[in-house]
Amino acid sequence: MAELIVALDLPDAQSAVALLDQLPEGCPVKIGSVLMTQAGSGFVRTLVAHGHPVFLDLKWHDIPNTVRGAVSAAADLGVEMATIHALGGAAMVEAAVQAAAGRLKLVAVTVLTSHDPAGFAAATGHATVDLGDAVSRLARLAMAAGADGVVCSAAELPIVGPIVGAGRIVVPGIRRADDGAGDQHRVATPEAAASAGATHLVVGRPILEAPDPSAAWAAFRQAAG
Repeated sequence: MAELIVALDLPDAQSAVALLDQLPEGCPVKIGSVLMTQAGSGFVRTLVAHGHPVFLDLKWHDIPNTVRGAVSAAADLGVEMATIHALGGAAMVEAAVQAAAGRLKLVAVTVLTSHDPAGFAAATGHATVDLGDAVSRLARLAMAAGADGVVCSAAELPIVGPIVGAGRIVVPGIRRADDGAGDQHRVATPEAAASAGATHLVVGRPILEAPDPSAAWAAFRQAAG
């Protein structure tokens, strides 16, 4: 069974609270850059106080000392899990792990689900790129540096599974068969991702934009196993 995390990719705290009023108490939630910038750390503390395991998805990619400080601050907020970028390198990941000190789980982003091969090749200065190879390399780097798991698309689950072992594999871009992909290029159904080894599924727009978010959450929860 994979854990379902609701991505609160909403413009403000009021919108997030209105959505959460329609979902089960204490359901895991993801806070990204937009809501964190708008609502701030106080809102994160409020979510934690109300029993929501918070996945802070700020994808830190900076010098090791800066990331060390950010991770320590996140742990002080009481978040359950946070993201760092594996592209930050081994020293950065190690600094983040030291700062976490077991107080929160750190998962390393490999290749964003919005990237296709051409886009990632252009961003990394290559003529062509095999996304599977890139994900494998970054996952190995992150796990060797002490990360608790990785973030990848469902397409890379067969590659990542043996590398991560008993760690966490967080998969965004989860859609039902009739949901639009939006700006995600590498998507999967919850059934496919969970059966392939994902431990955590992140779902945003298919729940946020549903006529009945509660029913949509229940459908995803059942499909996740």
